[in-house]
Amino acid sequence: MTGIIAAAGISLLVSFALMPPLIKILYRFKFGQEIRDDGPQGHKTKQGTPTMGGIAIIFGSVVGYFGAHAVTMTPPTVSGVLVIFLFVGLGCVGFLDDFIKIYKRRSLGLRSGAKMLGQVIVGVGFAIGVTMFPNSYTYTPGSTHLSLLRDFGPPMAVWLFVIWALLLIVATSNAVNLTDGLDGLATGATILSLVAYVIIGNWQLRQSCVNALEPNCYTVRDPLDLAVVAAAALGGCIAFLWFNAPPAKIFMGDTGSLALGGLLVGLAITTRTQLLLLVIGGLFVLITASVIIQVGSFRLTGKRVFRMAPLQHHFELKGWAETTIVIRFWIIQGLFVAAAIALFYLEWMPR
Repeated sequence: MTGIIAAAGISLLVSFALMPPLIKILYRFKFGQEIRDDGPQGHKTKQGTPTMGGIAIIFGSVVGYFGAHAVTMTPPTVSGVLVIFLFVGLGCVGFLDDFIKIYKRRSLGLRSGAKMLGQVIVGVGFAIGVTMFPNSYTYTPGSTHLSLLRDFGPPMAVWLFVIWALLLIVATSNAVNLTDGLDGLATGATILSLVAYVIIGNWQLRQSCVNALEPNCYTVRDPLDLAVVAAAALGGCIAFLWFNAPPAKIFMGDTGSLALGGLLVGLAITTRTQLLLLVIGGLFVLITASVIIQVGSFRLTGKRVFRMAPLQHHFELKGWAETTIVIRFWIIQGLFVAAAIALFYLEWMPR
């Protein structure tokens, strides 16, 4: 528990301290957000708001994670380092995307193929890594089984698991990216998801098969350290939300959204809760589904289901205030997270 508190606290302080100078630097070099012409007209006032604030989240989280290990005088684990690798790696892909947008003064950065290639390179490294490095109990950071609340079914071939992991990584990182359309929306939703993973990691530690070989014990390699990773990112996100709350002084950009999406899926794979991520990140799923429905409907029928996709912009065009949408969507995400934690606990309870 000391490591969890230290990670969150250090990350919070570092990210919070970094935000004001980062905002000044981004303003000075005119690293501002380019707003799409076909977006909601109310967003025109956000033109030029500094972006790439995800740098502070990533930096603070990494310092928080390793700082917590310095405080507790324990070495980082393979599971934690691999999730951090995915987090930082996708953040780098997002940074390139943001930089190109700013440099070329356009709302689109990396070409879709180049962006996908970056996600694949980082994702393959992570996916292969989690199948290696067994500990003394032969537990690896991830497993080639599917998982919901724990592993189930037969193991997949490693190559098939890598493809499955890549699908999860690309889908989740892009889902968080789609959600990052209103001030504070994606950050707040991510904070709620990270709270779930702090609870899950801590619970898996207490019910680990290493401590007691009981029917419902967990075979997760490093559950406590995964909770530390989640807590470190939680602190960084809370600090960022202070400056990202409406009206935002800075946006996270793809630097932050791709990194946070990667972090969530990394935690899902290493805690053996791959499919539970659909509930933990329920708001991200809803918003992504709205884009799929909108595109599919228009291509098949020539008609749009929503006034605009992603879903948050539909409600903007209906006249909802931005803060109203953000708070109501946070409530929806909170209900999803509560349902996920309840499912996780109820599955463990002896029958």
